[in-house]
This record gives sequence, C-alpha cells and structure tokens, in this order.
Amino acid sequence: MAVGDPQAKRRFSLRARVTLLAAACVAGAVALVSLAAYLTMQDSMYNQVDKRLIERAQDAVRTPPVTNRLVQIPGAFLASSDIHIGVLSAQGRLVHPRDGVPPPVGPAELRVARGEAAGSLRTDVATNTRVVALPSGSGEAMVLAQSLAPTVLALRKLAVVLFVVSGAGVVVAAALGTVVARGGLRPVQQLTAATERVARTGDLRPIPVSGDDELARLTHSFNIMLATVAAAQEQQRQLVADAGHELRTPLTSLRTNLELLLAAEQADAPSLSTTDRVEIESDIKAQLDEVTQLIGDLSLLARADQPRAELEQVDLVDVVERALDRARRRASDVEFDVTLQPWQLVGDPNALERAVLNLLDNAAKFSPAGGTVRLVLRPLGDGTAVIEVSDQGPGIADEDLPRVFDRFYRSLQARTLPGSGLGLAIVKQAVERHGGAVYAGTAAEGGALFSIRLPGEPG
Repeated sequence: MAVGDPQAKRRFSLRARVTLLAAACVAGAVALVSLAAYLTMQDSMYNQVDKRLIERAQDAVRTPPVTNRLVQIPGAFLASSDIHIGVLSAQGRLVHPRDGVPPPVGPAELRVARGEAAGSLRTDVATNTRVVALPSGSGEAMVLAQSLAPTVLALRKLAVVLFVVSGAGVVVAAALGTVVARGGLRPVQQLTAATERVARTGDLRPIPVSGDDELARLTHSFNIMLATVAAAQEQQRQLVADAGHELRTPLTSLRTNLELLLAAEQADAPSLSTTDRVEIESDIKAQLDEVTQLIGDLSLLARADQPRAELEQVDLVDVVERALDRARRRASDVEFDVTLQPWQLVGDPNALERAVLNLLDNAAKFSPAGGTVRLVLRPLGDGTAVIEVSDQGPGIADEDLPRVFDRFYRSLQARTLPGSGLGLAIVKQAVERHGGAVYAGTAAEGGALFSIRLPGEPG
C-alpha cells in the first residue's frame, strides 16, 4: 500500500485513532515516569556507592598501621575484601596488599598525595571503578577503588523491569482505549447511520438520545436539525400546494374566458355583444394581473429566503416616504395621516420599503372611500422604533389574528378582494431578517393595526 493512500486514511477509523491516541498518551506518561524512576534510582545507587567508599576510606585513614615483613601497611588492608586499596606516595609509588589488585591511580590521586588537594572522587572508565583518595599522612594518600559492575548490573535489571512494565501498560491502555472508544463513540455511529439513512431514504425520524454528555447533546442538536429540515420540507410542500391552489382559480377563469372568445369567432357560433366582449376582456386582464402578482410575490419570497450581504445604512424615514408615495398613487380615494420621527438602521432598504408598502396597500384596500390610514414612525426608547399602520376598515377577527402572516392565508372578508395572500408573509419575512418583529391587532378606530418593530438608533 502506498504511503499517503487516501483510501487507507478513510479506513483508519475514528475508533482506531482514539485507541492509538490513548495508547500514545499512556506510553508517553509511562516513559516519562520510567525514565524519572530510572534516573532517580541510578543517582541513589551511585550516591550509596560513593558514600560507602568514602566512609571506608576515612576508616582506612584512621586505622593504625601494623608491621608485616618490615613493611608498614594500614590495618584496613587486612579487612578489605570487596574493594581495591593502596597507599600512594608523593613520588607516585603505590603500596597495596600483595594478593590484592592495585587501585587505579592518576593525576587526581597524585595531587592528593602531594597535598595539593583535600581529596578526590572519580570514575575510572578503563576499569569501570569508582576511585576515592584521601590524605593519610605527610606525602601520602589513601586510595580506594570499588567496581561499579554490580551497580551497572542492577540498573540494567531495573531498566528491563521498567521496559516490560511500560510495555504491558501500553498494551492494557490500548485495550481499554478500544473498549472506551467502542462505547463512547456509539452515539457517533448512530449519527453516522442516521445521516446515511437520511441521504439514502430521506427519512427524517429523530435518533434516540440517552445520557446527558457532549455526545448526547450532539445527538439532540442533530435531532433539532432533522426537525428543522422536516419543517422546511413541509413548508415547501405546503407552499407548492397553496401556490397551485391559488393559481388554479385564475387560470381556470382565464381558460373559460379564452374559450368563450375563441368559440365566438367560429362561423356558426352566435356572436358576443360588445358589452360581453368588454367584460370578458376586462376579466382576462384582471386575472392576468392576479397571476402576475402571485408569481412576483412567490419570486420575492424565494429571493428573501436567501442570505444577502448587501446591507447598508438605511434612513427609515426615507424608506417610509418612498413607500408612502407609491401607496398614495395607488389609493387616491384614501387619506394618509403621517407622523415620522428620524430612525436609522443597517439593512436592505428595498426589502423594508416593500414591507411598508404592503402594509399601506393592505390598509388602503380595506379602508372605506374617504377613510384615513394612519402611519406613525416613532422611537420606543429601548433601542427600537415602531412603524404603526392602522385603518378604519372592518378590522381583523380574533380567530384570524394568529394566522394573518401565514403564506396564502386570507380571511373571509379578504377572499372577495384582489390579492395573493402573500403580502403580509412578505412583511413578516423582511422584518425578521432585520432582527425585528411584526404584530397585528385592533386599532382605536376599530380597524386593523399592524406594527413593525425594528432595532437601530435615532437619526
């Protein structure tokens, strides 16, 4: 298998990575502990060797000499069996037991014998011994050496034990990591299976949640996402169904009127009167306008669902005044009572203008001839401002209030009037995209009252 094979990386599962991570962490921790234990034991054992060697050298210096074949040697020679001992003169002559092994001597020991140093302690690499020298009289130095082989052997055995124990710890950690990963990642496997199920079948059923840890919260969040997707799909289906229903009526009427006009053109068919033809043509024009408005509103809603980055500083008074000019041209038989106070916010001026225009058109549509539509823009003092649009029409029934902002919803009074049932839904969507809220209620005059609340700052 080639190094860096992407398929090999995909086959390297998360559980295997968790297991290896646990084993690596344990291996690192065990290695550090073992190294610290080994170094501590090594330092302790060498210190003990030095301590015993120095003590024996001091005892040898204090031991009175005895006569043996006319040669004076320290009495400590007679008791030394595990060390090499000797007396070094200032001239470099070394005296040691006849049957013993002479200790290694060098410049450090010679300096002690000459009185140039108070003592020396070193390791002789050639003989692997620890050598100590102490003054033992005028022009003499007591030299003792002890082999480090037993200490080195003990340290090697300790290293083997630590290596075996560390390896066993890593193996146990890997096994436990596998068990923990298998149990801990079970919710992730369930999420993976659910994702594959959704991609394969479109089934948006929630996943069972157990526990209250991070993975349980992840599963809960995934279930919320599934519910959101399911709700979006249901809204999409409902939108398509409602749009089809709303289009069916004007299209059926258009077809009927066109068939009448085509039938009247036949040679053996009775001709239509001028009045009937004018009425049919007027109906066709109205139905075409209705279909055009419905398609335009649907397109606007579809575009509004997409995120927009073209935001700018908006003077809300200018936005409201532009919407008011358009509403006045459309409803010349209605008076507008306007009170506007400065307010600014960051947003989409076109979307806000369409929202205000929809409210004004709605109020004008339900107002009687010669009626007054009241328009107010005022700050509330809490970092938000409100746009209120009220009319003198029949108002909104209590049972209609919760649904007036739903797409294609039309009350009994509105079903006989032109419109697509999307105007207030467009208002709600535009306002909520700007971090605001929209409300419906009853005005003091008895008509409908719509309020848009938007964040911002005084102009």
